[in-house]
Amino acid sequence: MDKDASQSQKSDFSSIDTLRQIMARLRDPAKGCAWDAAQNFSSIAPYAIEEAYEVVDAIEQQDMHELKNELGDLLLQVVFHSQMASEKNLFTFDDVVAAICQKMIRRHPHVFQEKDIDATRIKGNWEKIKAEERSEKKSNDSGALAGIAKALPALIRAKKIQERAARTGFDWSDTVGPRTKIDEELAEVDNATDHENLIEEIGDVLFTVTTFARHHGIDAEQALKKSNEKFENRFKIMEEIAGGDITPLPLSEKENLWIAAKNYEKSNNKK
Repeated sequence: MDKDASQSQKSDFSSIDTLRQIMARLRDPAKGCAWDAAQNFSSIAPYAIEEAYEVVDAIEQQDMHELKNELGDLLLQVVFHSQMASEKNLFTFDDVVAAICQKMIRRHPHVFQEKDIDATRIKGNWEKIKAEERSEKKSNDSGALAGIAKALPALIRAKKIQERAARTGFDWSDTVGPRTKIDEELAEVDNATDHENLIEEIGDVLFTVTTFARHHGIDAEQALKKSNEKFENRFKIMEEIAGGDITPLPLSEKENLWIAAKNYEKSNNKK
């Protein structure tokens, strides 16, 4: 057994330093893992997104054992990126920790500085501080919509864009406006001139539906997620009633199965 392996066995596996040492070893060109050593920021970026979603999934499943594991996987992504940055003398893991500590203290003056601030002022201070942070960033992207991550899921990003625009006063005052706009956008879908125009108009419908949901205090991403789950559950019930694959069945029978699945759900929900 080599010295590094022996030292690793003696390590405190609850220590962040141990994880950092493991990642440094994996990235070692001579003694590490060829796959880990070959990665760069872009190549592993998708894994950070994937791990974040798996964290959320564990929470929704209320599986705390799996949540522990998924949080570890997400933490690994932070350490992975920090290690690559350290190798290029860009920043270190300690810099990452220092940055988030400073940000949390800066954004919570009602905890670390002022006291007895009401909820309205807390929210106002939070938005003001975030706006100041954005303005201080060296970027060609400026204005009220600056800094909204382009990699966000489209519905989540639409909501964030709308919320930022609303802070400038550019928003409907109630649900009537966006509801009327949905009908207008659907009419434009019907009148689309070609495929590209159709994509654009359907996108406008989805954007406006997101606005409508927001004015009802509903997160469109979460609402669609629930609908996905509902459809998935009903489709599985259809297959169970049919005794297997429903592909060969005529559409009329599939529609009957769908109605039967809905009725089955309703009867179970009453129990």
